[in-house]
Amino acid sequence: MAFVTTEDGTEIYYKDWGNKDAQPIVFHHGWPLSSDDWDAQMLFFHSKGFRVVASDRRGHGRSTDIGTGHDMDHYASDVSAVVEHLDLKNAIHIGHSTGGGQVARYVAKFGEPQGRVAKVVLVAAVPPLMVQTEANPDGTPISVFDGFREALAANRAEFFEVVASGPFYGFNRDGATVSQPVVDNWWRQGMTGSALAHYEGIKAFSETDQTEDLKSISVPVLVLQGDDDQVVPYKAASLKQAELLSNATLKIYEGYPHGMLTTHADVLNADILAFIQQ
Repeated sequence: MAFVTTEDGTEIYYKDWGNKDAQPIVFHHGWPLSSDDWDAQMLFFHSKGFRVVASDRRGHGRSTDIGTGHDMDHYASDVSAVVEHLDLKNAIHIGHSTGGGQVARYVAKFGEPQGRVAKVVLVAAVPPLMVQTEANPDGTPISVFDGFREALAANRAEFFEVVASGPFYGFNRDGATVSQPVVDNWWRQGMTGSALAHYEGIKAFSETDQTEDLKSISVPVLVLQGDDDQVVPYKAASLKQAELLSNATLKIYEGYPHGMLTTHADVLNADILAFIQQ
């Protein structure tokens, strides 16, 4: 397995498939998952001739957890360590959920200043700010995230089962076809990571204000989200992203859930490919 060691001693696991001279696509996963959540996309874009790269966030998947650094700044610097190690240039960065916040911070802080980023795709991403505040009345009340922390600390395995079999993929909707293997794979990825990283990561994805990150990004950005996203409400996320970004293309999918990259991979893959090839 391939790892990069960061300045603070964290070992970040990464995958790097395809021709090293091909244009790279870098995938950033959601909470509390791992790079395995991108299997459908990595295989698809690899088959199209791209170099595909994905890493496990610190404390998630196969990356190590040194007990600190569970915040967007460290997440972004860890991405930069992988990108510099592989010397990726002219890359497409695609982030889902928390991974979208990670992308926004990376591109704002490292990617564009270094000229390494060509385009960005945000999929059901958390920016600009999830939590409800006086300045962000459309956000989700802090009590919801406190409930996440309480449930995770009480019984992480049970909590992850509830999330995966319910709101994440929309399997709790009337008439939904539940895929137990998809639920099991989500649970497997989550339980591979560190409970501390997942616990502290809730604050990172919900309370980090990334308004300025979005405003600073000048490369083309494709913003995608489903209007039945029960995890990251689209009116407080993708609609605001499109307003704050200077070069955004917005697409809202009717009825699609938060985990639409899995449930509707064929549609999302085709739309992302079309954006990359523009």
